[in-house]
Amino acid sequence: MKNLLLLFLLTAFSFTVAQQDSTRAATQKQTPKTPLSEKIYYGGAVGFNFFGDYFRISLEPMVGYKVTPKLSAGVKLMYEYVKDSRYTTDVTSNNYGGSVFTRFRVIPALYLHAEFAYYSYKYRTALIEGDRSWVPFLLLGAGYSQQITRNTWAYAQALWDVIQDDKSPYSNSEPWISVGVGVGF
Repeated sequence: MKNLLLLFLLTAFSFTVAQQDSTRAATQKQTPKTPLSEKIYYGGAVGFNFFGDYFRISLEPMVGYKVTPKLSAGVKLMYEYVKDSRYTTDVTSNNYGGSVFTRFRVIPALYLHAEFAYYSYKYRTALIEGDRSWVPFLLLGAGYSQQITRNTWAYAQALWDVIQDDKSPYSNSEPWISVGVGVGF
């Protein structure tokens, strides 16, 4: 009798495990993985300032990866050329650096943004050429994106530097506002 009871319990247990495995396999088949091409997006910003004797152009290409539908992370590169002719001799500078960022979508169009950037600036004044310094930034803020086509989005964001390093060329509490286009391939 004990053997019969043991055989019955083993059979019931085996049937339950097999049923769970088949249910798990069916569930996995129903939720296909998102292709890598739909998780990666590209974009960036191009900046221009030309007010009278001051000229600045910047390029910021970026690539991001959608970790989940709401959370993404990525990297950016930055290069800018500045020519300031307000002084006796022109002051020019080539600045560059990079950053890592993360975005969390509160709703599909609105996201929170955090970014650590490290940029190299060469300081010049009208009289002296300064040293090159690396300046850290911790940028926090939010942005809005609007889908234009299936794989293209326009965005606008406002970020604030919370580190406020002494060597930063930007004013305290001055927001970094950027507008650009993101493209997913």
